[in-house]
Amino acid sequence: MKVMITCPPMLGMADSFRPIFEKAGIECVTPNVVQTLSVEELKELVPQHDGWIIGDDPATREVFEAGKRGALKAAVKWGVGVDNVDFDACRDLGIPIKNTPNVFGREVADIAMGYVIALARETFQIDAGIRQGQWPKPCGISLAGKKVALVGLGDIGRQTAKRLLASDMQVIGYDPYVNQDLISEEIQIAEWPNRLEEADFIVLNCALSADSRHMLNQSALAKAKQGVRIVNVGRGPLIDEKALIEALQNGQVYSAALDVFEEEPLSSASALRSHPRCILGSHNASNTVDAVEHTSRLAIETIFNFLQVKAA
Repeated sequence: MKVMITCPPMLGMADSFRPIFEKAGIECVTPNVVQTLSVEELKELVPQHDGWIIGDDPATREVFEAGKRGALKAAVKWGVGVDNVDFDACRDLGIPIKNTPNVFGREVADIAMGYVIALARETFQIDAGIRQGQWPKPCGISLAGKKVALVGLGDIGRQTAKRLLASDMQVIGYDPYVNQDLISEEIQIAEWPNRLEEADFIVLNCALSADSRHMLNQSALAKAKQGVRIVNVGRGPLIDEKALIEALQNGQVYSAALDVFEEEPLSSASALRSHPRCILGSHNASNTVDAVEHTSRLAIETIFNFLQVKAA
């Protein structure tokens, strides 16, 4: 049997997992992936494998149909986000699949909080200035007392809220599916985009869906407080980047920290690359040695169960 991995963080530690596959008599296939493979590449590769551990690739019906015509017997979506995977197609085709839930909450929340601090104190501006031989001293803003519009109150959102509240910030939470029993009573629940005009920061960490796509658009940005700071550690298409760039240029948005983008890797032509008040990430908020190891072992265990293979 052969199992293909297309998730960049897991690929980065693939050598440490190979012995697990070898002991189970499975070949671990690790193609070169920067962020994702294309549909055409996947249509060629997926049918050659019995199992597929999916990253953020376009795991479409077309891809799964090709896999079904070949050797594909099961798949696992590495991580929490599933917006790139057609689960309905897998159900229709009889391909067992699941994700690895409840991972990365703390890790992504750490990055979200780090971005909030960096935007508040403009540490990235200081770093850039020092590298150019300057000695800048930007006057930042204090966190205590500031309001955060926190979108998404799942595991990542709840972990982010803990860090924000620990910094004496006020949290306005948005999540139509919120479980009130799991969240702090200090979080003020609102319906998007109500109360955006109060928020000093907007932090996005929710899932991407038809309803949430471009939720932070021109209309929502116009409603937001002048000079708001924005953090996105969820999915790139949560933000209409064209509207964000315009808002950055006219000062409606003071600064932004983006770990994810509408197009990944970020296009060399994107105006975000040259904007001086942007922190740009590489869809890497969950990537720690500890979290990758835990999630990868969970993915391996799941694919082995689907393939009815026992780990040695």
